[in-house]
Amino acid sequence: MDNYVITIARGFGSGGKQIGSQLAKELGIHCYENRILTLASELSGVDETRFMGVDERLRGKTLLDKMRGLPRAFAPKPEKKFISDDKLFEYQKEIILRLAKEESCVIIGKCADYILKDFDNVFSVYIEAPRAFCLKRIMDRMDISAEEATLAITSTDKYRSDYYKYYTGGNYWTNPVNYDITLNSERMGIENCVEMIKQGIKIKLGVESR
Repeated sequence: MDNYVITIARGFGSGGKQIGSQLAKELGIHCYENRILTLASELSGVDETRFMGVDERLRGKTLLDKMRGLPRAFAPKPEKKFISDDKLFEYQKEIILRLAKEESCVIIGKCADYILKDFDNVFSVYIEAPRAFCLKRIMDRMDISAEEATLAITSTDKYRSDYYKYYTGGNYWTNPVNYDITLNSERMGIENCVEMIKQGIKIKLGVESR
């Protein structure tokens, strides 16, 4: 196989981003998440900072005030449809399709599993963990209270779910049939999740890790 793609969807605080980054490093390939915004900017000719407001980031002044300790990127987004985000999504979709055709990589989020569902060179993963595990990770990583972390997890996961449902035409983000494998990062541990994914791509795609 000339190239392959691993897509990772993840619950907030589950360690999915860490797993994706570590996996890419061990495989010697690129990991794309926010870098897709930069590529979308280059493709469209639109300044990247203009995309930041409609990226899959959570925002909203009222709840942000309640979560004063949270970085701005994790503030909840007000309830809204995603109409204003459609153009950005189309740029991101085009980039994801190009990546799948041109290079081996890990793509985190961005509905990549759905966008690439008809590609034979894709291995899709969903990573989740119990709330208590995610809560502790967020509290430790962001140095915030349990109340703030709970709000961050609830609002972020709801936004990701709504985002996925909107752009996939009604599919459920957490439905295991959307993915080749689902992993519980608390039970498996971060390192073992990486190893399980490496085994998965070997079985499905014939990819041998280094």
